[in-house]
Amino acid sequence: MRPSRAYLVWIHVAAVVMALVVLAPFAWLVISSISPSSELLSPHPHWWPDHPTLERYRAIFSSGGGDDVAANFRAAMINSFVVATATTVVSLVVGVLGGYAFARLRFRFRRTSLLAFLAIYMLPPIALVIPLYLALANLGLLDTKIGLVITYGSIVTPFCLWTMSNYFLSLPAGLEEAARVDGASRMGALFWVILPLARPGILTTGMFGFLLAWDEFLYALIFTSSTDAKTIPVAIAEFTGKHSSDFGLIAAGGVLATIPPVILALVFQRYIVGGLTSGAVKG
Repeated sequence: MRPSRAYLVWIHVAAVVMALVVLAPFAWLVISSISPSSELLSPHPHWWPDHPTLERYRAIFSSGGGDDVAANFRAAMINSFVVATATTVVSLVVGVLGGYAFARLRFRFRRTSLLAFLAIYMLPPIALVIPLYLALANLGLLDTKIGLVITYGSIVTPFCLWTMSNYFLSLPAGLEEAARVDGASRMGALFWVILPLARPGILTTGMFGFLLAWDEFLYALIFTSSTDAKTIPVAIAEFTGKHSSDFGLIAAGGVLATIPPVILALVFQRYIVGGLTSGAVKG
């Protein structure tokens, strides 16, 4: 049965309204990043700046080192990319192998172990700050990117384990059994049969894991103190000074911080849709 014209009109109107609601804050962020400070502080809102400027972006990408906050932000972008990428790779490897084990193998305390990982993921980060801080201090990993990777792994790895185990359960076990009948080992069936089928789920899980590490603020704020390991959320927070705040620079930092997630979403869009929907129906 074809949907009625009124239904189609309503769906398209709702989609346009939702797009405006989602994109309006980002559009205002972009406008604020190119607006002069005088217009940002004006009591009358300017929907478009009279004299747009790219000076803040130029300062971020071309300013010198030292204590310059714009230069520190440039270093923080590199740190965030390195830390988020390393965390995602490590957590995804553990999540794929562990999720497969939880989905296909039968062993004692299997369900209990999976629920324990989920419970760790659900703990508020503030509850783990002190033990993680003491552990990193004893290992000499405070204010290092490796320390942040280990810390973020405590967040991203349980997420990857839970997500991938549920995704593997949605895949038909018959294909794997057929491969094993043909002589493939369990690991061979995993790498040559299951992983190609699970590519949408792996890419979707990796993208969300990357976003979890990219946006994390509390641990990065407490465990870092120099440009050697500070990440983007901490660098943006430092744009707020004791006596004044550069709202335009904060907006420019926010725009730059959204670019990698947007690129990931655009590149892996079709895999994301498949990864989010295929787990709803089990084979």
